[in-house]
Amino acid sequence: MREAEVVSAGVIVADHVCAPIPRLPNPGELLLAEDMLLTIGGCAANVAVDLAKMHIASVVVGCVGDDPFGTIVRRMLEQYGIDTRGIRLVPRRATSQTMIINVVGQDRRFIHIFGANADFTAEDLRAQVTPQTKVLYLGGYLLMPGLADDALAEIFREAQEAGTKVVLDVAVPGPADYLPRLRQVLPYVDVFLPNQDEAELILGERDPVKQAESFHRLGARTAVITLGGEGAVLVSARERYRVGVYPVPFVDGSGGGDAFDAGYIYGLLRGYDALGCLQLASALGASCVRAVGTTPGVFTEQECLEFLRHHQLPVQKL
Repeated sequence: MREAEVVSAGVIVADHVCAPIPRLPNPGELLLAEDMLLTIGGCAANVAVDLAKMHIASVVVGCVGDDPFGTIVRRMLEQYGIDTRGIRLVPRRATSQTMIINVVGQDRRFIHIFGANADFTAEDLRAQVTPQTKVLYLGGYLLMPGLADDALAEIFREAQEAGTKVVLDVAVPGPADYLPRLRQVLPYVDVFLPNQDEAELILGERDPVKQAESFHRLGARTAVITLGGEGAVLVSARERYRVGVYPVPFVDGSGGGDAFDAGYIYGLLRGYDALGCLQLASALGASCVRAVGTTPGVFTEQECLEFLRHHQLPVQKL
């Protein structure tokens, strides 16, 4: 197993995903789908798999339950050559699971149990971050109640001082006062990657440029707001961009944001500038939505680089 360049930490989920169906079934009705997958899900697992496809080795850090789904998730990750030593088994907890229902022409519907993710702590993370870690990624922040903000800020600070790039993404369950928590950690974040809806819940602001500017002022060195099918906005001290999307057939949006994160991380590791990272992130995010599930459609490294050679991303300097 190759030495991990990335610590990919946070939410781990077993996903049950159906291929798009024409409509929701009526009460008592059996409706057939063309396909249904039991697959890896959750930010930490998705990003690690996407990075593995891009020939980037990572260690996954998170929690699963003492049940068959926890075993399945771990084995699926290991099939990609991913280091699972950072996954802690939590007795008497269920592995987190999500049922993802796709209906043609509609956004996805989710039925979720949080399970063992509630037990994730900063100490789980601290145990896996070493001076050799090149990127520390945490996905699902604001969703994990056991994660203490002051301890997380300290881990991020120590990681940055050791030369590690810190990349943070969030999952926002609903309206709440999240800003005090972000004020603690964003000064130690190199790249912050919320989507527009998450940023609006945090800030009460809908404009993505203003969102990115606000997060940058709060301390994030680079703030990237993802806009789904509308592209993304990036603001840093030196650069400001709005980019569009690469046109691809849309099947299922599950995991698109995580694939975007993985593409950006790949760019950081391979020395790309901010615009190059955006292009890589946009390509990997676009590839994800071509297939059912969070990772099956994601490009390999060769596919991604070949795609970028033949496709142009719309770019606007702000």
